[in-house]
Amino acid sequence: MLAGLILATGLAAKALAGTPTSATPALVPPPPALPGVKSYVLMDFRTGAILAAKNPQLQLPPASLTKLMTAYLSYEALADGRLRWHERIPVSTVAWHTGGSSMFIQPNLPVTVDQLMHGLIIDSGNDAAVALAQAVAGSRAAFVDEMNATAAQLGLTGAHYTDVDGLPHPGLHLSAMNIAELSRDLIARYPQVLQISRIQYYRYNHITQRSWNPALFGHPHVDGLKTGHTQAAGHCMDTTIDRHGRRLIAVVMGAQSWPAGVHDVMSLFDYAYRFSHDHELLKAGQIVGTYKDAALDPDHFPVEAAHTVWVSAFEGQAHEIRRVLHYDQLGGRAVAQGTPVGSMRFELNGKVLGETALLAAAPAKPAGTLGTLWNRLRAEL
Repeated sequence: MLAGLILATGLAAKALAGTPTSATPALVPPPPALPGVKSYVLMDFRTGAILAAKNPQLQLPPASLTKLMTAYLSYEALADGRLRWHERIPVSTVAWHTGGSSMFIQPNLPVTVDQLMHGLIIDSGNDAAVALAQAVAGSRAAFVDEMNATAAQLGLTGAHYTDVDGLPHPGLHLSAMNIAELSRDLIARYPQVLQISRIQYYRYNHITQRSWNPALFGHPHVDGLKTGHTQAAGHCMDTTIDRHGRRLIAVVMGAQSWPAGVHDVMSLFDYAYRFSHDHELLKAGQIVGTYKDAALDPDHFPVEAAHTVWVSAFEGQAHEIRRVLHYDQLGGRAVAQGTPVGSMRFELNGKVLGETALLAAAPAKPAGTLGTLWNRLRAEL
């Protein structure tokens, strides 16, 4: 389900999103409590590990964090050619009259998909969200159907969309975990979103607006992703940061103010960078063992890792990670180079942190009856 860099974390990467890495060791302090927020999730982007969480599955009004899915489906339409960046989009009266935050599009005023994407992410324009939804799916209702279908496809448990912009509706709800998982997928598939979400000011229709993401100001490593606010939702922040090549995602739901929300996400980031680390345990193509089967010729061959495996662990835990090797029973069938022959997983306190398939690094053919007997005899000598 994940592409590019995320695929390199191994087969268990998606399963890890939503599973805390492990109980923190005694020498590591507990994560920030953040009593002023309803829910939060701190996620490592590379591994998908949850480093800290409070009520992560609690379904809440997401306000404009709804627009993350609007952006996701718009990028998908750009990727498959249904939209083009410099294509001009007609502005309907419905889009023009959408209430709330706006990028100030108007009928008869030219606007491109590129401008709408900037207006959606930077200005948090509800009008931009509606215009994009109509351009992609023909109507807001059809686009909402796509949003819910995609949420199910991505495994966003409990998520439900009723509109494209996040304006209050009793049926609209997402959890901090839903938002973190969607953000990870969005950045992995369409990293160009960060080229927009890092911009602090955007000008359209002779109007310059400041980004709604207050964490962009005064925190140079922050480069996204989205914020939202309504009376029911409070101040919601979906923030991502990249320090020294390690990206984190923090989602805070229901903060009491923007300054409080910025303080909360930055305290989560500081905690993760101080007390946890990513570890590359295995490289794709690395020889990790030998497969043995008397019914094959040769009766043993090297086995290599299919994927690079990264895991996240707190200080003092790396030496406790166990490697568990499993080989499949091939029944003497011919083995081509690259054939899956087993798996290797990495565990900490009974929890799987990462996993990769194991591949034959050399071919083998059936040994036949006499060859099998000879191989068994040699093994006993």
